[in-house]
Amino acid sequence: MSSKATITERLLAGDRTALARLISWAENRDERFPEALSAVYSRVGRGWRVGITGPPGAGKSTLVNEMARLERERERTVGILAVDPSSPFTGGALLGDRIRMEERTLDSGVFIRSMASRGSRGGLAKAAVDACDVMDAFGIDSILLETVGVGQAEYDVLGAVDTVVVVLCPGAGDGVQAMKAGLLEVADVLVVNKSDLPGADRLIADMNEAIHVRFLPDRDWVVPVVPCSAGTGTGVEEVLDAISSHRAHLEQRGLAEVRRAKRLDQIRLVVDGGVSEALWDQRGFAAFADRELVGERTPYEVADSILETVLAGISAAPANGMAPEASGGARP
Repeated sequence: MSSKATITERLLAGDRTALARLISWAENRDERFPEALSAVYSRVGRGWRVGITGPPGAGKSTLVNEMARLERERERTVGILAVDPSSPFTGGALLGDRIRMEERTLDSGVFIRSMASRGSRGGLAKAAVDACDVMDAFGIDSILLETVGVGQAEYDVLGAVDTVVVVLCPGAGDGVQAMKAGLLEVADVLVVNKSDLPGADRLIADMNEAIHVRFLPDRDWVVPVVPCSAGTGTGVEEVLDAISSHRAHLEQRGLAEVRRAKRLDQIRLVVDGGVSEALWDQRGFAAFADRELVGERTPYEVADSILETVLAGISAAPANGMAPEASGGARP
């Protein structure tokens, strides 16, 4: 290959350095990334994305490591994106999940990338979907996305993957927690890890009961409860089989439509983030709100003033609903 080949040409030719560089661009919000993604986007959609989530300490990293091993035995390439929590004070992260998967790093058919959550409260880094897109375009068959593990609030993974695997373990009160709205309702596959420990049978029974109690009438997929012990490799093959069954279900139901709905959610998140940044950082609403709070106005009154200004600008947009290319708009 010519030394002058573009980064996207190198990616499509199987250059792992180009893959790593493009993920870094996504993480750092490099202005070159959108154009690069556009150049390879026609190749996105062939890989299967699996999100592994659940409370800290449930054994997610060990399960991912074993899943990757079995996928390689099935001659499938594997991409692992492990998201670790960032410090709210320094922004740093240990990125320790990669250490736990050290034995997989020697396999040329496995690509592992750690990523800091960078303030995201929904369990994923903001660039996680972009990173999965790049791995998908690279040609990776199975993309395993391990989330931070923030418990019941972990919903971001829903829009990032095709199959959500929720990992629980006995002895942590998970049976009660899963019966609440939250983790149970994001799961496509429920895994009771460390099933050789005391209390596992009770947890499995609780999960099966919870599924029937909280079963959503509009869902035509009954969530399987799969016991396993990732530390010994027991039951991990059954986890992969459950994921394969869910894939077959989605393909029969209409995978393209399911994925399209998730892309619409992604667009909304990107737009919301861009609008929020533009309003607060570029248009001075933060300074306006700070000034107004010095008086006796409540936060709701200040927010109403800001919304009134923003909505006035939206109502002045053309009838097609698209904002003018250059719109000044009123400032508070």
